[in-house]
Amino acid sequence: MSDAVERLAQVKDRIGKAARAAGRDTGSAVLVTVSKTFEADAIRPVVEAGQRVFGENRVQEAQGKWPALKADFPDIELRLIGPLQSNKAKEAVALFDVIETVDREKIAAELAKEIVKQGRAPRLYVQVNTGSEPQKAGIEPKEAVAFVNRCRDVHDLAIEGLMCIPPADENPGPHFALLEKLAGEAGVQKLSMGMSGDYELAVAFGATSVRVGSAIFGSR
Repeated sequence: MSDAVERLAQVKDRIGKAARAAGRDTGSAVLVTVSKTFEADAIRPVVEAGQRVFGENRVQEAQGKWPALKADFPDIELRLIGPLQSNKAKEAVALFDVIETVDREKIAAELAKEIVKQGRAPRLYVQVNTGSEPQKAGIEPKEAVAFVNRCRDVHDLAIEGLMCIPPADENPGPHFALLEKLAGEAGVQKLSMGMSGDYELAVAFGATSVRVGSAIFGSR
């Protein structure tokens, strides 16, 4: 058994324990295994061990390794968790099952156009910049609910949830709480929050999916 497969089992166990401690069902928080920068040969043992949900940061990198893996394992769910450029919307709609980083009007418009054109509709999340960090993608918290409504009303996009990446040097708890509050106001059910260092806390705050990479694959 590879080290990554052993660590995968440990992470899944900890997610389940965190869910039970929060009074939630064991399977209520989905593990998104972040495979960015790792080649298909490193990912395959984790797929063979039963993991089916993966996250990638870049469209071009994902195009290089996932079509073959998805051909062998058709039930894989692939999520885009990194910033999406509008000129990559066509490729993103074709490849990803979930896009978690819708954060501006231009992206919403391009996705809407490609969904109609391709007849393929990835599930969509709006990314919220909960820390209002200028260098980070995501819509400002005060604009998030109105943006979700515009995605629905103007672009006819079904927004499933919200996603955030809290500032690295701050307690993530208040950011998770803010995202949960905004989701309630926007009328969405899914919360993508929590990474390798804080995914158990995110589960306690209601995360429906956590994005874990280095705790499974090791350092990049």
